[in-house]
Amino acid sequence: MKTFLTTTAAALVLGTSAFAETHTGAFADLTFDSASNIHASEMIGMRVYASEAAIDPNTPVALDGAVDWNDIGEINEIVLTRSGDVQAVIVGVGGFLGLGEKDVAVDMSQIRFLSEDENPDDYFLVIKADTAGVQDAPSYEYSMTSGAPYVVGERVPLTAPEINRDGYSAAATQDLTTEDLTGARVYGPNDEDVGEISELLLTNNGNLDRAIIDVGGFLGLGEHPVAVTLEELTILRTEDGNDFRVYIDSSQDTLEAQPKFES
Repeated sequence: MKTFLTTTAAALVLGTSAFAETHTGAFADLTFDSASNIHASEMIGMRVYASEAAIDPNTPVALDGAVDWNDIGEINEIVLTRSGDVQAVIVGVGGFLGLGEKDVAVDMSQIRFLSEDENPDDYFLVIKADTAGVQDAPSYEYSMTSGAPYVVGERVPLTAPEINRDGYSAAATQDLTTEDLTGARVYGPNDEDVGEISELLLTNNGNLDRAIIDVGGFLGLGEHPVAVTLEELTILRTEDGNDFRVYIDSSQDTLEAQPKFES
């Protein structure tokens, strides 16, 4: 019996080891190191600078060193290859208050991470380019999986978030009118304000089809309209029907990176 138990125990140990090797190989024992690691989420929204002079990534930047560069815009998106490599970052360049801005793709290999002399944990993203080069850079066009370019306003749909809120219940789309939703504020899943519904698009049968969300901007300037289907929204209303809350599974920054809707 002792021999049997010992043999069984050994088999269990070996089986467990084999199971671990088979089912945990995809996971890494990773400890974040700020000296060599960067979260992609931290890069979204970061400013990108252009320097006409040569860039030495090994030389820290003086406290006022950035004054010699041109601030060309901020990162709106990061593009990966199917093998998982970062291919490019999408930078919104030009414009004022979001007006006249265009997206350009900057090859990741051309970006230099320059640490600040006084604070090594802070860094700048710098490329070697002049003003004319930035202005003449080709616009980046979002592409669908098939490789065909997006037409303006076409985008990958989101999944409506599951939201439960005291005093509210889900509203049926067929019971809603344009008056109910026009002007309604739109919130992310954590109740952060991400925009406002400016208008509703109808089908040929007169049914609600899509909602236009105005994202960002200030006093009506620089707003970025995005067209979403009603299936992407969770719409809640109070029992008396006097108040609506609209939710989408997105942040303001992510919506601003979506293709702009043109009527």
